[in-house]
Amino acid sequence: QVQLVESGGGLVQTGASLRLSCVASGLTFSRWNMAWFRQFPGKGREFVARIRYATETAIYTDSVKGRFTISRDNAKNTVYLQMNSLKPEDTAVYYCAVLTPGGSETGYWGQGTQVTVSS
Repeated sequence: QVQLVESGGGLVQTGASLRLSCVASGLTFSRWNMAWFRQFPGKGREFVARIRYATETAIYTDSVKGRFTISRDNAKNTVYLQMNSLKPEDTAVYYCAVLTPGGSETGYWGQGTQVTVSS
């Protein structure tokens, strides 16, 4: 059974930093692409960042480029999202997800962690 557990969210001021973590179990972590998504109140989930399993290359949505960094530690079955220079518009519930080698969603999601950025 695949489980994803996020942590690291919280309430911070504009310009602050947070690091989200997502620990995965029940899968061979090193063989899967991993991603972060976020969900704004009343909206659907939107893609934030993805990291490939083999090359560890990353892509980001435009609104977070230069501020967020996704990384992974295969030895710890963990994917991270370092978020710097946070803005109020980053306020959302952040979810980690497992993606197929082709980049499609697998349906495996964590429970989410709330990030709130005050102005």
